[in-house]
Amino acid sequence: MQNKKDPEGITPEPQDDEVSLLDLLAVMWKRKRLIISITVIAMVFIVIFSIISLVLPPEKSFLPNEYTPQAHMLINDNSSQGSSLSSLINSSGLGGLASLAGISASAESSNSALAGFITSSNTFLDAVINEFDLIDRYKIKKNPKAESRKALKKVLVSSSDDETGVFTISFTDIDPVFAAEVVNFSVDYMEKIFENIGLDKNLLEKKNLEDNIESSYNEILRLQKEIHKLEQSVSSVTSVRDIPSITLDTEMLRLEVKAQETVYTQLKAQYEILKVTLASERPVFQILERAEVPDQKSGPSRGMLCIIVTFAAGFFSVFLAFLLNAIDNIKKDPQAMAKLKGEK
Repeated sequence: MQNKKDPEGITPEPQDDEVSLLDLLAVMWKRKRLIISITVIAMVFIVIFSIISLVLPPEKSFLPNEYTPQAHMLINDNSSQGSSLSSLINSSGLGGLASLAGISASAESSNSALAGFITSSNTFLDAVINEFDLIDRYKIKKNPKAESRKALKKVLVSSSDDETGVFTISFTDIDPVFAAEVVNFSVDYMEKIFENIGLDKNLLEKKNLEDNIESSYNEILRLQKEIHKLEQSVSSVTSVRDIPSITLDTEMLRLEVKAQETVYTQLKAQYEILKVTLASERPVFQILERAEVPDQKSGPSRGMLCIIVTFAAGFFSVFLAFLLNAIDNIKKDPQAMAKLKGEK
């Protein structure tokens, strides 16, 4: 490109507006005291801040240590119930229609998604809040129910691993013992919900069998006691006419005992068979590992905080140095000052 000539035919020299690296270094060297001072002051401040927060008691510290215990559960999405439901839908030819309707033909996501929904439900959150009196612990005055739920959701976190089916619950607090108690309570509460829902039919049947076996056993004991009382009453009978009646009652009770013993034997047989079945199958909800009291903090990382603040202060000081240099250049430029003053 050729430079244009002025009316007198003199070619003006091209103006170089580019800022070289040397100019930048010159500005930084000129303002080196400012840059070093701000960076060092910020570094010293954040180090002292971190030390003080570590020395103070957790309840008074402005940056206390936090602990995050975890509990792990196995959510079985390939249970026999889910498989039977899947095969039923697919065999009926409604698998595609179910997918369009947003209904999964398999149980792959149902149980894990259900566990995630439970941990975020108001019923579950309220149970934890009431059990540990979190409204008072977090000193919530305004809208206690809504605000306590929001506060709990921030520190009570659940996650699911789709590949392994492992569901994890964690809770973060400055008190490691309290945090572990909250996690374990949450796990027990979830286990009760899964039992009440009855997703695992085998476990539900096992519980029913145990109740029936106990009821049958108690009935046998009651009948035997009645028979024993009748047999003892024969010796104290004053009238011979009463003996046939007592004998008849005794025989009837013995028949009932035999009937109950038959029921008891059948229930025990079913129970033993079910135990074998349960041993070969995974339950829908299984606790793999309860939360233990952590002896190592999960945060905050004071070292990383010191590094971030120091670097941020360094960048800010460099920016401030260039800003001050630009202001000085504007003050030295008459045309720029005239524009700022509104002069033509």
